[in-house]
Amino acid sequence: MKKLLSLASYVKPYWKQSVAALALLISVVAMDLAIPRLIQRIIDDGIAANNLKLVINTTLIMLTLSVLSAVFSIGMNYFSVYAGEGVARDLRDTLFSKIQSFSYGNLDRMVTGQLIVRLTSDISMLQRIVRMLLRIGTRAPLLMIGSLVLMFSTNPTLALSILPLLLVTGGLIVFFVSRMGSRYMIVQQKLDLLNTVLQENIAGVRVVKAFVRDRFESDRFKESNRNYTNESVKVMQLMALMSPSVMGMINIGIVAIIWIGGGQVIGGSFSLGEIVAFTNYLLTTMSPLMILVMISQVLASGSASAERICQVLDEEIEITDAPDAQEFPTEPEARVEFDHVKFFYNGHQQEIVLDGVTFRAEPGETVALLGATGAGKTTLVNLIPRFYDVSAGEIRIDGVDIRRLKQDEVISQVGLVPQETILFSGTVRENICYGKPGATDQEMIAAAKAAQAHDFIMELPNHYDTHVNQRGVNLSGGQKQRIAIARALLPQPRILIMDDSTSSVDVETEREIQSALDEVMKGKTSFVVAQRISTILNADKILVLDKGRIVAEGTHKELIASSSIYKEIYDSQLGAGLEIDKLQGEDHG
Repeated sequence: MKKLLSLASYVKPYWKQSVAALALLISVVAMDLAIPRLIQRIIDDGIAANNLKLVINTTLIMLTLSVLSAVFSIGMNYFSVYAGEGVARDLRDTLFSKIQSFSYGNLDRMVTGQLIVRLTSDISMLQRIVRMLLRIGTRAPLLMIGSLVLMFSTNPTLALSILPLLLVTGGLIVFFVSRMGSRYMIVQQKLDLLNTVLQENIAGVRVVKAFVRDRFESDRFKESNRNYTNESVKVMQLMALMSPSVMGMINIGIVAIIWIGGGQVIGGSFSLGEIVAFTNYLLTTMSPLMILVMISQVLASGSASAERICQVLDEEIEITDAPDAQEFPTEPEARVEFDHVKFFYNGHQQEIVLDGVTFRAEPGETVALLGATGAGKTTLVNLIPRFYDVSAGEIRIDGVDIRRLKQDEVISQVGLVPQETILFSGTVRENICYGKPGATDQEMIAAAKAAQAHDFIMELPNHYDTHVNQRGVNLSGGQKQRIAIARALLPQPRILIMDDSTSSVDVETEREIQSALDEVMKGKTSFVVAQRISTILNADKILVLDKGRIVAEGTHKELIASSSIYKEIYDSQLGAGLEIDKLQGEDHG
């Protein structure tokens, strides 16, 4: 509940609508409370006294109040919906912005399926709470208080005899609600798991089909779905027990009023109109308890949702600018230095990924990273734009520790082609210009030509305005990689990182890309992570990584003569008898 209250600040921008909704609600409650008194007047002063005029006039008053109540209720609903939708929108914006500000380390701990549930289901639950509190959440206690006051003013003795029943009913509600809160948290956790399985399978449905694992994945989804259903059933069972219990208390109260009040009517100390009014006030008192039952269910689930949302909002962002962060140089040389860098994920020193990495990349150099899977190549290049912070040592650009520079400016100088090619739904033009939305057509086409993408783009139905489906499924792997390379080149970064970014293109296209990059990246620093050794033969410096350490460093000719690991990789891919000079000559050509 504390977490739920901590989110109350999101209602403040809509205080005018909230006050208007509450004012209209109070008016509606006052009208509702007046109805039993008017009924009492019709019975005692109209029907019993054969006063038809009073009956008609009182009926007209009741009709007028009913019409006004309906009009005020419409206004109350309008303002409460406006406030509820506004709160949900602001929460979604804040939560999405927080997720966008996360570093890679934060995202490693957050599961995509869980974040989606928090942005959708959990926020919808809080939206429902706001609407409910402004519409019936405040109405229920006001009706209860007003009805109790009028019950005591009508017949204090009878009211006191009913009071224990009301206390027992309230105790029942507290009993059930206290057990539903933890249940709702479990339900939302099961929904997280269900969404994670769903998200993974939809994203990887082609892999599932390729390995004929649809039956296995169906069983996995059924299990998650069954677990979610079972927990939901347990919550519904509690709710199913609570409503009849409260309804039973209401019926007992009516019986008690008729029994005790009926005797008073027969004895002449209580009028028939008063007992009817008293019964209505009891129903008006007990009915809000039923409303509170429904509200308590929503509050219980809302508390669980609020806690989960606050987990994201309270997450401490790992990568932040230092208070005295420096501006990035206007014309950087892009000299990159690693000085005894160590890195391990999530503070687990026993799981070290990079161990004492030291090297220097001079401006204009192409540095290639080679090594087995898990050697730390991708992690190393992810440290350069400070997607992660080093665990020990320093990374310097032009002699300045990157932790002393503004991260956004560092990233703006780094062009990244990630290992996994990600394209967004939209046009080819929008994807290439993603990092520089204001780019001219000439700049865009130049970047596409450098990435060897222009020719195939011109063969597409609408050229650069061709629509790209979600995740680029209407393009081949090689086409997607070339568009991603063009996207990275367009902002003209001083540092280019290509993480195995030509693995889906043929060798000839790869050579053409490399040749174009040699021209585009003159005077700039490049880092190339590659699985194919043919990609890096002409690199100015090749770093061979093994278990997080640099075990060899040099040019191709130097390493082929001095590094057994490098020579083993070379022989396994290109063959020991291949003419090196011929290969290199072809690459330059």
